[in-house]
Amino acid sequence: MRLLIKSGGEEAVPEWRAAFAGIAPHLDVRWWDDRDVDPATVDFALVWDPEPGRLAALPKLRAIFGAGAGVDYILRDPLLPAAVPLVRCVPPEATQRMGEFAVWAVLSLNKDARRMAIAQAGARWDAFDPPFAAAERTVGVMGLGAMGMRAAQMIAGLGIPVVGWSRTRKMLPGIETFSGDGERDAFLARCGVLVCLLPATPETAGILAAPLFAKLPRGAGLVQLGRGMQQSTRDIVAALDSGQLSGAVLDVFEQEPPPGDSPIWSHPKIIVTPHAASTPSRQERARYVAGCIAGLERGEALPNLYSPERGY
Repeated sequence: MRLLIKSGGEEAVPEWRAAFAGIAPHLDVRWWDDRDVDPATVDFALVWDPEPGRLAALPKLRAIFGAGAGVDYILRDPLLPAAVPLVRCVPPEATQRMGEFAVWAVLSLNKDARRMAIAQAGARWDAFDPPFAAAERTVGVMGLGAMGMRAAQMIAGLGIPVVGWSRTRKMLPGIETFSGDGERDAFLARCGVLVCLLPATPETAGILAAPLFAKLPRGAGLVQLGRGMQQSTRDIVAALDSGQLSGAVLDVFEQEPPPGDSPIWSHPKIIVTPHAASTPSRQERARYVAGCIAGLERGEALPNLYSPERGY
């Protein structure tokens, strides 16, 4: 079986091959642009941003694996073969990493880590008392897929009250959940810190903007770990400047990297991270893909399939 890879550049191929060799030595791992590969011999593709039409030119392709949990860049291909399963990369390690990052982000807002970082950069001793303990401010996790559920559970594990919202009803022990448009405002009213882990769909485009911020308690914090297309950076900055938001951790942006003249870089209430919330190692992703392929060979269904109806 042959696996074609386009993730991390050609220089990453040796690492990919080494990762797969230890767990699936029967897989012939090749670089995306390997001229010695006959397209008719490719069984699987592991990609992040394939050129339009390239996947459709692989006539025996059995499955496409996204190199990340999001498949936005793959879906930009107008010739993407609809009959070939598209699998989102959500290994167990990815959900753990996301939970760790969400915990760090929430605590950073509650302890005003940005203020301390600014003081350190200026060699200034800025002694202050955080206004409350983290457990005094409810965290709302918007989006309860695999990533959101793990983040909610890990935050709750610190003794912080957590509520959750999703499009359809989800049940999490010890966590009050809301669902659907009819319950979203009630959920937002509870969020001292809002953590966004929504998928990229037409319904979530631009959702993190002034109308939503107005429904949060004044002085709420924002942790954006979803997709850049979901937010208006201009509205986030305006809400911070007005005091409607007290601080933000932003890991995704409309344009990545953001322009050098964007106000986010120097804003005293924004922590910027480089889309790093949950990036599994190549070893972890190789183990996940190899496991999916092995299951497929046994006649099992592929996990985490992209659904055009759901949009993720």
